[in-house]
Amino acid sequence: MDLELLFNQNKENTIQGRYITLENIEPLLNKESLKKDVTIIGESVLGKPIYSYQKGSGKTKIYLWSQMHGNESTTTKALFDFINLLNNGSDLAKDLLNRFTFYCIPMLNPDGAKLYTRANANNIDLNRDSQDLTQPESKILRAVFEDFKPDYCFNLHDQRTIFGVADTGKPATVSFLAPSYNEEREVNESRLKAINLIAGITEVLQNYIPGQIGRFDDSFNINCIGDTFQYLGVPTILFEAGHYPDDYEREKTRKFVFMSLLTSFIILNENVIVDNRNDKYLNIPQNNVVFFDFIYKNVKINYDGNEIITNFVAQYKEELIDNKLNFNAYIVEVGDLKKYFGHFEYDAKGALYQDDFDNLPKIGQIANFNFDKKVFFLNGKIKK
Repeated sequence: MDLELLFNQNKENTIQGRYITLENIEPLLNKESLKKDVTIIGESVLGKPIYSYQKGSGKTKIYLWSQMHGNESTTTKALFDFINLLNNGSDLAKDLLNRFTFYCIPMLNPDGAKLYTRANANNIDLNRDSQDLTQPESKILRAVFEDFKPDYCFNLHDQRTIFGVADTGKPATVSFLAPSYNEEREVNESRLKAINLIAGITEVLQNYIPGQIGRFDDSFNINCIGDTFQYLGVPTILFEAGHYPDDYEREKTRKFVFMSLLTSFIILNENVIVDNRNDKYLNIPQNNVVFFDFIYKNVKINYDGNEIITNFVAQYKEELIDNKLNFNAYIVEVGDLKKYFGHFEYDAKGALYQDDFDNLPKIGQIANFNFDKKVFFLNGKIKK
């Protein structure tokens, strides 16, 4: 099966980039081909509608939700790409719809999406509210779970650019987790189903992004929704859409999330997992915080009258200004930094650091500077 071709054929081109709001997806949900399967299932803190999309008549029930964190939109794009596939009339779509019933919440946190924040309008992280259920969005997610009674849950998220695959120097473009159901992180029948499925997805995905697939930390936290659903006996899979080189808009990553979703349902449909794949799951390298967006090495600075050679790093801060997302690079650390990698790396080879301030790379300072007044950097990048 040509997963790349299927993505290109079904990509929803009306939504692009990182800033995806309710206003972006409502026209899709109101399309003639979709709206008969769309329901408003509740409201956010600020009274915005929370939509569900349900399709299929199959026995196996799949529950998917995205943008629980408002600024994590990559999986929302991939979910609509997959919804397009379900509606394209192909034999594959018919097969999936006969085998599965899909229940999707494309945007659980529309208030956070509009503000481009992780939390909801009450500044609550919905992924830490699965027990207290203090927020309307959390209550909706849980009510659907109890009413729909899914066989599998797909918890769809983004992760920051700081994550790499162990210490390989490769970014964690897509990471997965079969959440623990207890403090001891034991593997029961339910968790094993999630583990086996992740192992199968990873096996396919390695053909497209070899070495760029990570495994998320499985420390148990009952306040997290994935841990709660796993504890309640439903196999749950955490998707983390991460960084692909030069893909800060996450348009390439959305493709790999789409491939992962489709692969998971093909695996379940074909019943190709018949053994215990825990060893293969554990062989997926763990995520590690090893990356910065920019690393500048072997930089000469004048410090208290002494010339020293050091390194420093800058990181993008995603800032919403006039409803437009800006990636602004700020210096965040100065020092040895030998254990870290940069998505962009520059060796200054002893050139002197200079800027329009104090000629020192200072934490919190915008990344505008030059080396020997020969190579100039604007917002972290070499100025053309």
